[in-house]
Amino acid sequence: MIENTKLAKVSRLELGTVKKADTFATRLKGLMFRRKPIENEALWIKPCNSIHTCFMNFPIDVLFLDKNERIVHMIENLKPWRFVPPVAHSKSVLELPKGTIQQEGLQKGEKLEL
Repeated sequence: MIENTKLAKVSRLELGTVKKADTFATRLKGLMFRRKPIENEALWIKPCNSIHTCFMNFPIDVLFLDKNERIVHMIENLKPWRFVPPVAHSKSVLELPKGTIQQEGLQKGEKLEL
């Protein structure tokens, strides 16, 4: 089961709900098989340093975070059926609605409040 947590603020970005995927099963499933794109929510996968978008039906923005929840790598508009190799220093991943990185002007090195 994916645990829902309220997120007051991700940096200056406001999201309704962050779903935390922190078990083998929830990390494995992630956003696979979901038909509609995520809106006003995010999926926080922990621990995680690489992802894939197999069996996904929509693109996403992705933030790779270090142990202090600072952005160490970003990917915009990651399309379905893509693989991202391990990212150095990444301890977790935040999957966001497509366009969030550009819309909010998120930057590498920025610290999130999760």
